[in-house]
Amino acid sequence: MSAFHHALVLFLIDLALIAAATLFAVLLRDNFEISLFRVQSLLPYFIATVFAASIVLSGARLNRTIWRFSALRDYLRVVAASIAIVLVAVTLTAFLHRLNAVPRSLPVMQAILIIALLVSARVSMRFRHERRQRREPSSRLQLNSGGEMVLLVGLTPITDLFLRSEMEFAPGRLRIVGILGRHERQKGRQLYQYPVLGTPEEIGLILADLEVHGILIRRILVMISFSDLSREAQHALLEVAKEQDIRIDFLAERLGLTKSDDTATHPVSVSQLLDADMLKEATRRPYFTAKRSIDIAGALILVAVTWPCIAVVAAAVALDVGFPVLFWQQRPGKGGLPFKLYKFRTMRAALDPGGSRIPDTQRLSRFGRFLRRSRLDELPQLYNILIGDMSFVGPRPLLPLDQAPEFVARLLVRPGLTGWAQIAGGRELSAHDKAALDIWYVRNASLATDARIIARTLPTIILGEQPDQRAVDDAWRDLGLLDAPKQQPPFPFSPNVDEKVSLECRF
Repeated sequence: MSAFHHALVLFLIDLALIAAATLFAVLLRDNFEISLFRVQSLLPYFIATVFAASIVLSGARLNRTIWRFSALRDYLRVVAASIAIVLVAVTLTAFLHRLNAVPRSLPVMQAILIIALLVSARVSMRFRHERRQRREPSSRLQLNSGGEMVLLVGLTPITDLFLRSEMEFAPGRLRIVGILGRHERQKGRQLYQYPVLGTPEEIGLILADLEVHGILIRRILVMISFSDLSREAQHALLEVAKEQDIRIDFLAERLGLTKSDDTATHPVSVSQLLDADMLKEATRRPYFTAKRSIDIAGALILVAVTWPCIAVVAAAVALDVGFPVLFWQQRPGKGGLPFKLYKFRTMRAALDPGGSRIPDTQRLSRFGRFLRRSRLDELPQLYNILIGDMSFVGPRPLLPLDQAPEFVARLLVRPGLTGWAQIAGGRELSAHDKAALDIWYVRNASLATDARIIARTLPTIILGEQPDQRAVDDAWRDLGLLDAPKQQPPFPFSPNVDEKVSLECRF
């Protein structure tokens, strides 16, 4: 489908939703009692609404946004456009036909329903797309979801061609984090699903910000020639090449369009992953299906109960460390697929106005320490539970650097807000003991086990983390490795990290 036809279809869908919202508002206003006379009296207002919607939708360009990539700013535009449609419809009707037949409450109900339908359509498409993206492959558990993290420099037709080629011929080979545009006005836009994060001149600040969020760039692909970059951008790229362990490639050189004879390949080592049958057996247990329903119900109840607390904490964070009040980090989730884990911010900006890094001890405020100690900073993870990224109980999601390949079996299930390893010692335990506890949970998860973990979570928060050596020993005994050395344990369901597969990426 061409871009024009796609935009036309979205325009007609929006128009149909607005007409449906208007009719439903009339039915609600009249308690679903309608007559021919009532229909005739409101017909001018209905026609005015459709006419106003045609004008406002075209001017607001809502049909130019791909719904599956919609974001908060798109929903705010929908709200503004919906209010404008109702105001224009009321004005036209008053000017041409008077408003005697239109109750005062009707435009208000109409605006609410239009907003609800238009936003719901976009949100449902986005969730549908994200659910598809989160579906695990049937035969492989992905750690780090494919290739290396890459940042593109330059928003040009070549960038568009490269992205389409990558999606067509090597999907998943690279993890493209974002693009640096050539101009400041391009910031905030998207090319396909990839956001424009800033300009090449800001690459140092952008890399530092991504690192804070748990995203470590290991490769930069420059889509324009070095001579076409500004002096500031050239200097910034040279500083990155000199000070950081990041590979910088110029696409023209990789394609052999310059005098460079560099035809080196980039080896990537990939560990042998889990057995497909074992993965299916673990993820198809009946309890995990029921557990997802329990998570949704529990998260909805907790959001309804705790929203005053969430609002107060958000306001306090805004006063303490400023905006934004939420902080996210990319973590490997179920199947190793990355997701954004949300928390309330507890630390001030990582860089001072001069671009120098501020020590973490100076960034963490007293209120931030309180939020961490009480775990209130993790309230936004109720959203992660609702959309299926997390569960109430499961292995805690780690940063990609901390998720060692030998512990990949803990990624067989959704990560949790709390877990067996957290109530059995948490930070007081070694990484191997925590991994043993997490894998024990994967093998023994049940409603009774989850209830026990949740019941012991509050005392752990209040009294602090206390190592439970008995639980650790039981986990090792259950895995059949109680007497094995715990420095390098051969975990069940874990990959054999001695067997490597070498791949080559060529551009």
